[in-house]
Amino acid sequence: MKILGIGNAIVDVICKVDDNFISEKKLTKGSMKLIFDEIEFKELFNNLTIEKTISGGSVANSIVGLSQLKNNVGFIGKISDDEFGLKYEDGLKRENVNFLYSKKKELLPTGSCLILITPDSERTMCTFLGTAGKINKDDLNINSLKQSEIIFLEGYLWDEGDPKQAFDKAIIHGKRVAMSLSDQFCVDRHKTHFLELVKNKLDIIFANEGEIMSLIDAKNFDEVLAFGKQINKHLVITRGDKGAISVYNDQVVEVGIKKNLKVVDLTGAGDLFAAGYLHGYINNFSQKECLEKGTELSSIIIQKMGARI
Repeated sequence: MKILGIGNAIVDVICKVDDNFISEKKLTKGSMKLIFDEIEFKELFNNLTIEKTISGGSVANSIVGLSQLKNNVGFIGKISDDEFGLKYEDGLKRENVNFLYSKKKELLPTGSCLILITPDSERTMCTFLGTAGKINKDDLNINSLKQSEIIFLEGYLWDEGDPKQAFDKAIIHGKRVAMSLSDQFCVDRHKTHFLELVKNKLDIIFANEGEIMSLIDAKNFDEVLAFGKQINKHLVITRGDKGAISVYNDQVVEVGIKKNLKVVDLTGAGDLFAAGYLHGYINNFSQKECLEKGTELSSIIIQKMGARI
């Protein structure tokens, strides 16, 4: 298998809202809020019209993108044997993704994420992890880890206890390990641990400009470039309208953005960028070609609703 993704198995529930809804619910536009109370989460759905549901989660979105590019890929994520769990597994299998988790009835339901799209196309996420956040080392098959060329992890999944042990197992048995930092709030919560992973455990790191600057407490982007040159890893950074950049040793490569796009929904832009980059990486593209493929996929996805090409 080319790439095995390990992440939160989350059913995305996409709804359109106005800015007042975001303010009334005291949400931060463009961020991801974790909700731990199932009743509180369900109350958010009141009076909302559901546009669509998708088998989501950050790394799962990337893995589907890689599958659509005809790569042999798999995914491990914890679901329960319930309605959303069945939808989730079926959704990935229909995308020709090897779903490598044997579901059973769990104490918590399958995770779901309410994705709120405002008129400016920004997406604000409210996530109830359910059983997804309870992944542990026993959920990962060693043979699947060893037989994959790259293991792709997401920062959203990292947490103390069982998820950390699952991370450690994946890193120990993986040939090469990539990870997305996922979210600036995520970086701020786990800064010490993420910095250790970036410096000493990972081979490829995906981040946006805000996430990487927060991780290393950079005062400017030159400090990010200096850090990237020091760590001897593939550091891949998306910079919004400034394009994307990769740093590996002393090699710095930049590409610009696609212009004149009709932006509909920014959900999955980073996930599909990672898919495009990894597609290039495992197929021996140059760094510039990897960045260009990532930019191509993210440009396609932001002109559609949801995170599927």
